[in-house]
Amino acid sequence: MSTQPPVDTRRAPRRQVSDLIPVTDQMRDSVVGRLGNVSETGMLMLASATLRDDALYQLRFPLPLADGRSELIDVGVHLLWSEPAHAPGQSWAGFRFLTLSREHRQQLRQWIGEDDDEAPVSTG
Repeated sequence: MSTQPPVDTRRAPRRQVSDLIPVTDQMRDSVVGRLGNVSETGMLMLASATLRDDALYQLRFPLPLADGRSELIDVGVHLLWSEPAHAPGQSWAGFRFLTLSREHRQQLRQWIGEDDDEAPVSTG
């Protein structure tokens, strides 16, 4: 039996989010969940609001920067899938980015790369 972690075969590198980063639905002007992980092509969210399958949303979340500030990232997304989470009233939701400004995509790419720089080095 292998002790190696499973290989992530998804196309874009992603960063797990350890902070509580709220995600706001800009059309409702309300928080609909929190970020689970993010790549430059999509994101996983722990949703605390009901979402419609196969729907389009305009979302916003604060991206923490190295200097302690945060940058608001606006994304147009397509809800690809959702499934119930262990907590009542919550679900996991996977989104594909449809619209993301060049500036915000670059900031995401840099932020995701910073996580790689901080990853522990495997010696085994």
